[in-house]
Amino acid sequence: MRIHAGNLSRSTRTACLAVLFCSLFLFYGTNAHTAPLNAPASFANLVQSVEGAVVNISTTEKVKETPFKQFGGSNSPFDQFFGKQFKQFFGNVPQGEVETHALGSGFIISDNGLILTNNHVVAKADEIKVKTFAGKEYNATVVGRDPKTDLALLRIKGTKDAPLPKPAVLGDSDAIRVGDWVIAVGNPFGLATTVTAGIISAKGRVIGAGPYDDFLQTDAAINPGNSGGPLFNMQGQVVGINTAIVAQGQGIGFAIPINIAKSILAQLKTGKVIRGWLGIMIQNITPELAKSFGVTVTKGVIVADVVKQGPSEKAGLKRGDIIQTLNGKAVENAGELSREIAALKPETKVSLGIIRGGKQMTIPVTLGTLPSKLPGEKPLAPKTQSAWGITVQDLTPELAQTFGLKTGETGVVITKVQPNSAAAEAMLRPGDVIKEVNRQKIQTIDNWKEAIGKMKKDEPLLLLVERAGNTFYVAIKTTAGH
Repeated sequence: MRIHAGNLSRSTRTACLAVLFCSLFLFYGTNAHTAPLNAPASFANLVQSVEGAVVNISTTEKVKETPFKQFGGSNSPFDQFFGKQFKQFFGNVPQGEVETHALGSGFIISDNGLILTNNHVVAKADEIKVKTFAGKEYNATVVGRDPKTDLALLRIKGTKDAPLPKPAVLGDSDAIRVGDWVIAVGNPFGLATTVTAGIISAKGRVIGAGPYDDFLQTDAAINPGNSGGPLFNMQGQVVGINTAIVAQGQGIGFAIPINIAKSILAQLKTGKVIRGWLGIMIQNITPELAKSFGVTVTKGVIVADVVKQGPSEKAGLKRGDIIQTLNGKAVENAGELSREIAALKPETKVSLGIIRGGKQMTIPVTLGTLPSKLPGEKPLAPKTQSAWGITVQDLTPELAQTFGLKTGETGVVITKVQPNSAAAEAMLRPGDVIKEVNRQKIQTIDNWKEAIGKMKKDEPLLLLVERAGNTFYVAIKTTAGH
């Protein structure tokens, strides 16, 4: 029997509509709050299968300091006055040792106790302790470190009373896709075995952390203490090593792709990483540069300079050559070429496909060994690093995004502040944009170096700094050695 709404009383129609509304609400409301498509109902089984390989790393560093540092630091008025007076009347001020402690994370990668972590977690450590998920504690030694990729390899030894946990499985970071689920496991703020979940937000991020930047970006929560911990895919494989966060942002963390670690793991085991070297300075090609060179290519790199007596000069490479391929594979940009060459061993023979004067050529090059300091190379703002404790870089779009700065911002950005330095005491911090040096406007690193070079002895450093849209001046006293 069919019932028409017209045959029902007003109250009955109202009741029917209420029931229909509730049904629709339950259907759509429930589905609106379910997990996204293909998301796991729970990460519990995954976490249980991988957490045993994750370790807590605690380090101890012994720092020598005078008795007066405890009253405000080496640059404090107390230390400046009483320290000098003490030395004047009694000779050299006696130094003592103060222990500083830090926490980080890592993960076991082999049955014989090898552990991967970040280099910055253990770089200055005099003593390293490793605690497993099961609560067992071990003394750890450094097997090898690589500051350029911020990776370090440690070793612990198991005993009958404290056998080693099952190692983590290393995955393929090239295969991970933007949007794939991941979990980060580590010890943020010393809170042991904390798990956070998220997705891969981006790949190939350049954040100014080193010469071989190629980070995975994730919105899985990463905090201080997570450094060196693993980023797992849904198969329980490590795809990244959690390394950095953006202090001003939320849900923006960075991890070193595990494939970078795998590419140098064999060398880390020997205690030293040796890289291949072309001996050229390169830069990305732009539409303007392409037009100036009379070519239509949009990918590749331009040789800006050739190191004298380097591998490329010996092979015949010249300034102005446009490198398009490496061993037949297309070269996208300068960062990619640098990483590809660095992953090869010295004495490896490579083939470079180039454009010179509008003509395509192939040049074979036998790689040299990347020197610890390149010929003619000068550290980035050396006086800044030694005298004031800050590192600055050209403000690139990637760094602007990293620090949450406005698009089109000009100046140089502070990327690192050394603890207990003059810059730290002046409350400068990473992400601050320097607009002027001693009343001279600056926009690039070259401007910065020029302004610093003009400074007179004992002249204070006057900076115009922009932070969160506001500008202010900072005067930093020049220290000895400037």
